[in-house]
Amino acid sequence: MLRVTTASLCTSCQRMRLLLPPSAFSSTASPPNRRVENQQTVASLYELSVDIRKVRKFKGWVLSEGSAYVSETADLLRDMGADPPAVARILETHPEAVLCRPEDVAAQRDLWVSVCPNRRELMSIIEKFPASFFTLTNHSNQRANILYLQSLRLSNRIIGKLMASAPHTFSRPVEHNKEVIHTLRETYLDLGGDEDNVRVWLQKLLSQNPSILLRPAEGWRDSLGFLREQGFTTEELLCLVSSLRASIAELQPEAMRHALAYIEEVLACSEDELKETVIRCPAILHFTLPTLVGRFQGLMDVGVSTEQVKETPNVLELTTQIVLYRIQKLASYGYDVCSGSLDVIIGTKKDFEMSYVKLHLRQQRPLFNPVAPLRSAED
Repeated sequence: MLRVTTASLCTSCQRMRLLLPPSAFSSTASPPNRRVENQQTVASLYELSVDIRKVRKFKGWVLSEGSAYVSETADLLRDMGADPPAVARILETHPEAVLCRPEDVAAQRDLWVSVCPNRRELMSIIEKFPASFFTLTNHSNQRANILYLQSLRLSNRIIGKLMASAPHTFSRPVEHNKEVIHTLRETYLDLGGDEDNVRVWLQKLLSQNPSILLRPAEGWRDSLGFLREQGFTTEELLCLVSSLRASIAELQPEAMRHALAYIEEVLACSEDELKETVIRCPAILHFTLPTLVGRFQGLMDVGVSTEQVKETPNVLELTTQIVLYRIQKLASYGYDVCSGSLDVIIGTKKDFEMSYVKLHLRQQRPLFNPVAPLRSAED
């Protein structure tokens, strides 16, 4: 009887504890060095259905700040079209938002609305990138960068993506971004690109790698200068730039030198063959020497020939684990990659799935003999 009563009391206590707001027991059992939490902030977040335990675990310092604008931030988000669950998610993910002054957040909202006037789309971006929206630094620089990119006739969709994915590119002086954009434009034109296509090309670069504007302009010049020294023609360089896009600024001449020397040696190719290999598989320029060695050796270990790699260099884009899995998958359908083409294993996961499905169907489909006599149902 005593055990049953004790168990009932414990259950009741647990239920009461779940019903109490976090402020009712936040100060108990706290470490001696832990800062005292602002109970008004905790209570306000609790009223918005924010998971206080999650905030306390990952951004607990926010709860200890003396000044917070929880209700003001929530009101502003609601005015922008956020429903209560969205407000709670945003403040759970980025609780630092409640420390921003309302007038600063309102100014930030006006900047973002100038690029994305659609409320639903804007709230979708803020939910995905709350830290970017609440990066309230250098409003004048942000506005100047927005106006500059709009003057280039870049779409607001691309500018909005840049603001969300790389907010620091907008916080720095517009002169830095002008220099990088100028270098990109001159590079494209110097390599034979068409003036009419510059805007489209820039949009592709920026959409695929929003942080490109953070790369120093010298990175482009150094990478292209090295590749020119290796004998790549202007037309070939334009092809490489179009394939590598923004990532070409991240390439290091010394690392590229090692990669090219290794590929030239293991594939026993001439200078022209080496350039063709790189154009067909530009990712070679990205890989470190240990990565290239590991992937090439992995192919050799499973019986792939050097000539096969030479014919299909894109196979080096795949990790050894992916190559092994795909070879085994095809072997289960009776296809021997080592005696056939490597084309069936390269590409994306979707490309490969289509390849082995075709092989499977081909294996199941009976061969039709056009000269064989037709059998009737009575036969």
